Amino acid sequence: MAILQIIEPEVKDLGGFIARRSLPYPQRQMVGPFIFFDHLGPSVLPTNKGIDVRPHPHINLATLTYLFDGAIMHRDSLGVVQEIQPGAVNWMTAGKGIVHSERSPDFDRFNEVTIHGIQTWIALPVEYEEIDPWFVHYTAETLPSWSENGAVIKLIAGEASGYTSPVKVFSPILYLDVVLSVNANFTVPTGYSERAVYSVTEGLSINDEPLEPYRLAILEPDSKVKVSANTAARCIVIGGEPLGKRYKWWNFVSSRPERIEQAKADWRDKHFANVPNETEFIPLPEVVTEANPL
Repeated sequence: MAILQIIEPEVKDLGGFIARRSLPYPQRQMVGPFIFFDHLGPSVLPTNKGIDVRPHPHINLATLTYLFDGAIMHRDSLGVVQEIQPGAVNWMTAGKGIVHSERSPDFDRFNEVTIHGIQTWIALPVEYEEIDPWFVHYTAETLPSWSENGAVIKLIAGEASGYTSPVKVFSPILYLDVVLSVNANFTVPTGYSERAVYSVTEGLSINDEPLEPYRLAILEPDSKVKVSANTAARCIVIGGEPLGKRYKWWNFVSSRPERIEQAKADWRDKHFANVPNETEFIPLPEVVTEANPL
């Protein structure tokens, strides 16, 4: 049996667009270093309606945004302003603390647009949790891609099949975007202790067992896994090496619960740096549930 567990994501409305949250899950906190996995959309934003994720803080993790459709403007407390387009990567290392906002570009607000993509949080090894924050944008053409049996595979981060992504990571990681034509198939790379396949669309099977759309299939360690498609389809593959227990509260992730308490106090007392030209402030939640905004 190739599948250890199937996760059905929790569906959230994040201010006018849908997110399907697979990680963290009550019975599964992480896959390798991935501690948060959101499938954004596909959602159609009408004219004069955009994404407005207000400034919010992070510590001790990295965020990776990857889009299939649409655009998002990133702004952070380092002064970085960077629009991300489909196929590119925005990697933000929070380290000892950063604040950022994510909004629709101004031009997109004058048009009906579709937003569709994946946002993940990646836990940092203990020795890197408190590094200085930084941000890097990687254009789509810098990410390696190859074909296999009718599937086009893009390496978003990590190493696979002899390729290495330019995205700087802090621990072994696997992150693939796989687009399959009708009757295509590919073999999930081995060499990682933990792996999972997320079905972005319908039409996928794992070792000939159908996988419903919007499901995260946790794979058996060391198992040989073939993903196939009976129609045009798409999936995401994630994996890596476990980093140990992590604590998550709101937007804070750390190996130390006392560090999260410090971050809560710092945000409440406005000790985090501000995002230039942003004036909105999200108060520290009294109670955290998955319904709280990012």
